[in-house]
Amino acid sequence: MMNIALIGNPNTGKTSLFNNLTGSYEYVGNWSGVTVEKKIGLFKNSKDQLIDLPGVYTLNPLSKDEGVVTNFFLNEPIQKLLNILDASQLRRNLHLTLQLMEYGAPVIIGLNMLDVAKNRGIKIDIDKLSEALGVTVAPVVARTGKGCDELAEMVTGKFVRSGKANLVYYGKAIEDGILKMAAMLDGRTNLPVRWLALQLFEGNQYVKSYLENELAIEGLDALIDSVSASHARTSGDSQALDQVIHRKRSETIDNIVSASSSKNDHLKVPLTEKVDMVVTNKFLGIPIFLLLMYVMFMLTFDWLGFPLSDVLDSLLSGPVTSGISAALAAAGAAPFIKDLILDGIVAGVGGVLVFVPQIFILFFFISLLEDSGYMARVALVMDRLMESVGLNGKAFIPMMIGFGCNVPGIMAARTIETPKERLMTILLTPLMSCSARLPVYALFVGAFFVEQKALVVLSLYVLGVVVALVLAKVFSKTLLKGETSVFVIELPPYRLPQARALWRSTWDKGKGFVKKAGTFIFAGSVLIWLLAYAGPDGLNVSMESSYLAAIGSIFAPLFGPIGFGTWQASASLITGFLAKEAIISTMNIIYFVPDEASLQGLLAVHYTPLAAYSFMVFILLYIPCLATTATIYKETGSKRWTAFSIGYALFIAYLLSLAIYQGGKMIGLS
Repeated sequence: MMNIALIGNPNTGKTSLFNNLTGSYEYVGNWSGVTVEKKIGLFKNSKDQLIDLPGVYTLNPLSKDEGVVTNFFLNEPIQKLLNILDASQLRRNLHLTLQLMEYGAPVIIGLNMLDVAKNRGIKIDIDKLSEALGVTVAPVVARTGKGCDELAEMVTGKFVRSGKANLVYYGKAIEDGILKMAAMLDGRTNLPVRWLALQLFEGNQYVKSYLENELAIEGLDALIDSVSASHARTSGDSQALDQVIHRKRSETIDNIVSASSSKNDHLKVPLTEKVDMVVTNKFLGIPIFLLLMYVMFMLTFDWLGFPLSDVLDSLLSGPVTSGISAALAAAGAAPFIKDLILDGIVAGVGGVLVFVPQIFILFFFISLLEDSGYMARVALVMDRLMESVGLNGKAFIPMMIGFGCNVPGIMAARTIETPKERLMTILLTPLMSCSARLPVYALFVGAFFVEQKALVVLSLYVLGVVVALVLAKVFSKTLLKGETSVFVIELPPYRLPQARALWRSTWDKGKGFVKKAGTFIFAGSVLIWLLAYAGPDGLNVSMESSYLAAIGSIFAPLFGPIGFGTWQASASLITGFLAKEAIISTMNIIYFVPDEASLQGLLAVHYTPLAAYSFMVFILLYIPCLATTATIYKETGSKRWTAFSIGYALFIAYLLSLAIYQGGKMIGLS
C-alpha cells in the first residue's frame, strides 16, 4: 500500500478531487482553509491511501494549518505526490509545484479549471507543460469528476516520473551551499538534501528544527550566513536568501508559462468580475450580505421551515406517540417505563426533532452560498471592518463556519498566521449563532414574534457578530496586543453548485444535529426526566417538588433581573451546556405539554415578548457547549484561556440581557 499525498494551493479543487478519487465526502467550501488537517481515503481503484493535505501556497509555513503540511513532509513516508493546479492561476500555482519537485518524490499533476482558464482567454498546451516540468500532466474537472478515473489509474500505476528536481538554478552561492549541506548531513537523513537546504535558506523554521536534531544550530546558522555573504559578494545583490530563491523560481516559472500557454487579452470582462463590482463594493457589500441573510431566514422560518415543522410535529405527537403508547401497553410495560419513554424520551427527543426541517433548510442555503463562491467575497467585504478591530478578513471565515457549528469554526482558525489573531478568533467564534441554537429561536419566535420571525432571528445573528467585533477591539487593546497580519484571500470564480454536491454538503452539516438528538439529547432527556420524576420525598413527585426544581431554584434569583427568574428557565439553561438543543428537550419535559396544547402556547404564560428576546440573547452568548469548550482547550492548549472563554461569555450574556430587559421595561415594552 502506497501513501500518495494530494497537495495544491487553496481553491484549486483539491478536496473535490479527493472526494471523486476516493468516493468519500469531505467538507467542500469555496474559500481558503476548509481542510485544516490531513484527511485520508482509499482510492476507489486500489488499496493505496490518498492523503488530503491543507491547501498551501508554499512549503514554508506561515500558519498552523500550513505547518501540518511541512510536518507531514518531514515525518511521514511519501511514495508519490499528486499536485492539483488551477489552470487559470498557473503562474502562482507553479511555485508550490517546483518545491514539490525539489522534494524528489514521483509527481503527477492534475490540471483543473481549464474551463475557467478558457473563459479568461488562457490556452494551455498540456504536452508542452508536461515536457517543461518533466512530469505527467492530466486534465481533470474536479467538480464533475471528468478525467478523475484516468488520473487515478495514472497516479496508482507503477510509472510516475519524479520531474526535474534541478529545474531551477539558484546561483553559485546557493548551489554551493546545498553541496555543503549534503556534506554536513552525509547519511544522517533519508530526506532529499536539496529540498532541506533550500527550505532552510528560505527560513522554514520547521525544517530548521528538524535539522537541529542532526546538526548543531551554530553550524546551521553559520552555513546560512556564509551562503548569504557569498551571494552578496559574487552577485552584488543584497537581497535576503528567501527573496533570491523566490525570484529564481519566478524566472523559471515565467519561462515555463511562456512556453506552454498563451493568453487572449481582448476577451470581454468575465461575469465573475462584473458581479464582484457590485457584491464587493465597499458601500453595497455588507447591505447585500445582510439582505441575503434576511431572505435565507425568511425561507427557513416562514415560507418553508415552519409549515414543514408543523407537519413533522403532528406526526410525532400524533401517530408516532400513539403507536409507541399502544406498543408499550401491548407489551405490558410498567407505568414507570411508559412514563420514561413517553414523557421523557419521546417528549425530549421529539421536541428537538420537529426543528429538523429548519436546520436542513438553513444548511442548504449556507451550502449554496459556500459552493457558489460568495462566502469568500463576504470575507473580503468584512476585511476593512475586521481590520479596524485588530483582526483581518480571514478571521471572519471561521466565524462564518461557526454559523453551522462552532467546533469546525474554531478549528478553521488554524489558517490564521499570527498567534494573537488566531487566539482571538478562537475566543470569539463561540459567539456566532450555531445551528444548535436555532431550535430555541424557532420555538420562541413562533410563540412571540410570528410576524417578524426572520427579522428577529437575523438580529440575533448580527448581534453575535457585533459583540464579537466590539470584544475584538477591546481584546486587541488590552489582553491580546500584537501585530495584525496582512489579509490575502483567493476569490474563486462563481459556480452553479451541483445538486449532488449541494445535497451531500447539506447532509454532512445537518446529520450532526440528528446524531446529537440520538445521543446527547437522548441521554439528557432520560437524565432530566429522572430528576423531574424524583425528589427528596421519593419517586413520582410533583414537578415542583423534584430534584430538578430544587437545582433550578438555586440559580433562579440570578435570572430575575433579566426577565426569566424561574426554576424552569434555570434548569433549561444548565442542560444547555451539554448541547444547546437540550434546552428544548428540557423544556418539553418541564412544561409537560398536554395533548390539546403546544409548548409554544405554554411559553406565552411563562414569558413576555421582552423576556423571550432577552432569553434568546442569553442563549446566543452564554457559555459554549461541552464540545466547543473541549475544542477551545485542544486548540489553545490552555486551561486559563478555556476558563476565560466561559467566564467572559457568561458575563457578556448577562450584561446584554440585563440591558435589553431593563431598558425595554423603561421604554414601556413588555
